[in-house]
Amino acid sequence: MVDAARARKIADRIQRIVAEMLDRRVKDPRLGFVTVTDARITADLRDATVYYTVFGSPEEKAGTSAALESAKGLIRSEVGRQTGIRHTPSLTFVFDEVQQNAQHIEELLAQARRSDEEVAQKATGARHAGEADPYKAPRETEEDE
Repeated sequence: MVDAARARKIADRIQRIVAEMLDRRVKDPRLGFVTVTDARITADLRDATVYYTVFGSPEEKAGTSAALESAKGLIRSEVGRQTGIRHTPSLTFVFDEVQQNAQHIEELLAQARRSDEEVAQKATGARHAGEADPYKAPRETEEDE
């Protein structure tokens, strides 16, 4: 087991190595416009998960996934060579859905804004159902004075 700081540094290095490999060495025509967003490695440095996004249609995303799986051995050997750790971690590529999640959140926020505007529009000129001041001050009687 290694400390968390060293594991994070190795994960960052793996992310850079994989991005370089995809940019310069992997020449698969199925590989679309791919961006490596993150990499995480287990505490024992045996397994690394690489997160990526692809700009394009679902067919291009599927093609990129297949291209990454076929180039996994080449990428793993380069990771082992450049990191210099004793056991080269196995790589797992995971499609990062952060863009879709962010877009969904933006749509929900826009819907909430529209709803708030409708409520504010309905509230203009509205009056209270009961008295204007429901918290009445206690009446003063002659005995209190």
